[in-house]
Amino acid sequence: MNLNESTTIPSGVNIQRKWFVIDAAGQTLGRLSSHAASILAGKTNPLYTPYIDMGDHVVIINAEKIHLTGMKGAQKLYRRYTGFPGGLREESYVKLLARRPEAILEQSIKGMLPKSKLGRQMATKLKVYKGADHPHHAQQPVALEMHSSGKPMELHKKQEHQRKAKA
Repeated sequence: MNLNESTTIPSGVNIQRKWFVIDAAGQTLGRLSSHAASILAGKTNPLYTPYIDMGDHVVIINAEKIHLTGMKGAQKLYRRYTGFPGGLREESYVKLLARRPEAILEQSIKGMLPKSKLGRQMATKLKVYKGADHPHHAQQPVALEMHSSGKPMELHKKQEHQRKAKA
């Protein structure tokens, strides 16, 4: 046993944040949202600490091309409250997708983050855009490819490699 080994605990001061671009065209809403939420929370970082915001920035493009499985597109409702008596407003998924598709992804991803100050801080690193253009080219974001199964390509390749090694 080596006594010089120790666990490094990050302080949260010198965190190197990366920028990722995810293309939502043809992706399923829930699978894309859960992957984006794990990146925002920092769970893909080897130094992940639950009480520190270790997450990276996520830019999602083509938000209007997201889809739902089954009959959810026709049945799903988005509710909000204006703050006044009788102020409950409902809007269907189809209407919200036509009016403001970014809101669908934002609500879905923010709902998967912690409900605390830390979760709200993580959500500030999410940028969602309607079309294929985004103003974050100066940050040199890395394109994150998604497999048809909904997993990121690098995780999918690791799992295939492990299966081949076992066989």
